[in-house]
Amino acid sequence: MTGKTDVVVIGGGYAGVLAANRLTGRDDVAVTLINPRGIFVERIRLHQLVGGSDDAVVDYREVLAEGVRLVVDTATRIDAAERSVALATGGTVGYDYLIYAVGSGSADPGVPGAAEFAYPIASLEEAQRLRPVLDATPGTAPVTVVGAGPTGIETAAELAEAGRTVTLVCGAVLGPYLHPRGRRAVARRLAKLGVTVLEGRDATATAVTRDGVQLSDGRGLPSAVTIWTAGFGVPDLAARSGLRTDALGRLLTDETLTSVDDVRIVAAGDAAAPSDLPFRMSCQAATRIGAHAADTVLRRLAGEQPAPINLGFFGQCVSLGRRGGIFQFAARDDTASRFHLAGRPGATLKELVCKHTIKHLADEARVPGSLTWVRDDKRQELLRDRHGEALGRR
Repeated sequence: MTGKTDVVVIGGGYAGVLAANRLTGRDDVAVTLINPRGIFVERIRLHQLVGGSDDAVVDYREVLAEGVRLVVDTATRIDAAERSVALATGGTVGYDYLIYAVGSGSADPGVPGAAEFAYPIASLEEAQRLRPVLDATPGTAPVTVVGAGPTGIETAAELAEAGRTVTLVCGAVLGPYLHPRGRRAVARRLAKLGVTVLEGRDATATAVTRDGVQLSDGRGLPSAVTIWTAGFGVPDLAARSGLRTDALGRLLTDETLTSVDDVRIVAAGDAAAPSDLPFRMSCQAATRIGAHAADTVLRRLAGEQPAPINLGFFGQCVSLGRRGGIFQFAARDDTASRFHLAGRPGATLKELVCKHTIKHLADEARVPGSLTWVRDDKRQELLRDRHGEALGRR
């Protein structure tokens, strides 16, 4: 302990870094960030690492406030009673408050052969493992990408633009978040790049082998390299530590992001489940949730009541190779609208968003409290409606 109020942040991604930087606004707070790597991962660029156009990493000196102590280690257990975090190297770190920002990663595919023969790319190490495999594979060999969310779409487009023969196995629908108009624009761009898009109930991967993918309709796709982007999971640190989580493993909190089990533990980012109604996993949400988590701690230190989170959205941006992209506009409640920006302007806007996300972190390091965001009051209406339904079932 330091004599100051010790706040430990577990996880050095978008949410954790934003939270850590924001906490440095008080001189009487000592902030420790625990992360298994000594570099910041630009997760929204991992598809570029796979495609060879970016290394997807940033030096922490560019995004982390000087006053934050970085501990490069893995948290293995949270002892809420003792207010300490056990580390993989054998040590412990004590805290007065803890911000749980462990993020998300690849989920268990649950499909025969996928764990053995497919390549996930939700983490830096997974993407780095895939890169040399692709380099060693002939350019004409078939590549299959399973999963048609942003990561799958971006990876398929990136590889196709580089001349690869790519099939995108979507399952039910291409880009589930997108408005139908935006979805059609994405489909046109993928077709132009030569990507074969398979969607519908017959286009679900049911098995993966060393050299192919089996679909639900019985078809077999030849595949020299299979990339798995279908679904995300979260680390089980909270559950292993005896804290309550939702079905996916996200830490259950109230609307201030405070754990339902311990007022000293606050969650942020992909691993947070406020009111068991989590926000969509995205860097857009992660930075804002990270900021609000820090504000919850800071309000408690000031003797004030923390505020419920009020977070609005702008939409979703997806790159479609280096020369194309789409920005899908949305209402503040994160419902996709009929408006989108596609083509080169979409690519330009996507790149601007990526750069500005890093800038937000750097700005918060320099001026804690600088990040602001739009609000959405519909969440409170939804929570009230859900609470009323729950009472009616009693």
